[in-house]
Amino acid sequence: MEFEENLNRLRAKYVGTNGDEPFDARFRKVVEKITPLTGRRSAPYAGLPTLLDAPFRAVDADHADFGDLQVALLGVPMDLGVSNRAGSRFGPRALRSIERIGPYNHVLDCAPVHDLRVADIGDVPFRSRYKLELCHEDIERRINQIVDAGVLPLSVGGDHSISHPILQAVGKHGPVGLIHIDAHCDTAGVTDLTKFHHGGPFRNCVLDGVIDPRRTVQIGIRGSSEFAWEFSYDSGMTVIHIEDVTRMGIAAVIEKAKSVIGDGATYLSFDIDSLDPSFAPGTGTPEVGGLTTREALELIRGLKGMNIVGGDVVEVAPQYDATANTAHAGAQILFEILSLMVFSAASKQKVP
Repeated sequence: MEFEENLNRLRAKYVGTNGDEPFDARFRKVVEKITPLTGRRSAPYAGLPTLLDAPFRAVDADHADFGDLQVALLGVPMDLGVSNRAGSRFGPRALRSIERIGPYNHVLDCAPVHDLRVADIGDVPFRSRYKLELCHEDIERRINQIVDAGVLPLSVGGDHSISHPILQAVGKHGPVGLIHIDAHCDTAGVTDLTKFHHGGPFRNCVLDGVIDPRRTVQIGIRGSSEFAWEFSYDSGMTVIHIEDVTRMGIAAVIEKAKSVIGDGATYLSFDIDSLDPSFAPGTGTPEVGGLTTREALELIRGLKGMNIVGGDVVEVAPQYDATANTAHAGAQILFEILSLMVFSAASKQKVP
């Protein structure tokens, strides 16, 4: 009897409808937001690919006009700073090729590409493919344009050395906090006659005065390079090794990060090698024993409410991953960081 009653109720409610108009007010609001006037969403495999399927906006290299944008997505295809396997220069293109990320984040209850004025502005215009320091100048110049326009930068690398010039722009008016999710602390000193490499960006940032080490949390650290991370401890950074993550649990790690960071402006940098290589083999310096993708999503989503002023996803090297799982994970992480920006005080500072 109960089965027949429920079946009749469902038939009365749903038979004869077109099936894409939810009755629940919360879901209806989402559909109205993400569905264009035609009433149809475009096929995910059609059209020109952009980061997170965001609109593309061409922004001139010399006379940058970002209009009313709140967030600029951009690629940084440069991997001249790697110490092991090259290839993350192909990261931005790989992430653009991933379809079906979003548009709705059911945990944070937002559709960030629709809740924010956001666009993919293409790649950093580099003057050289060969000179790392010159590339860093070009990155800093582009991010300066974004920051000066009151827009939040969300970048896709590229190797982790790109975070240094990005943060030189983001932190130029005062040091920012840092959530750094990675297998490595990336605070090493001069290596092979240069300090500009992917193993040392955050040491450079501290010494340049653009991040506050006492408001820096490094999560997921592991591997055989612990001896190279003395600067992290000496400068006052909070280092949470992967063993600590297992012992504490993700919820406690989130609370620890929030207590260290506080309410101040904060940058979020995610190295794909923070994930275990079983989930993300396509990277230059894989380290076994890392985060699962589920743990990474829970961790980032738990940072909701932080004042996120920028972020990056780096070290995706797609040619080492025949499955494209690494790029898929990177695109999802990019989506999660953009979702955090919906709730960031920084994104609300620019009114249309």
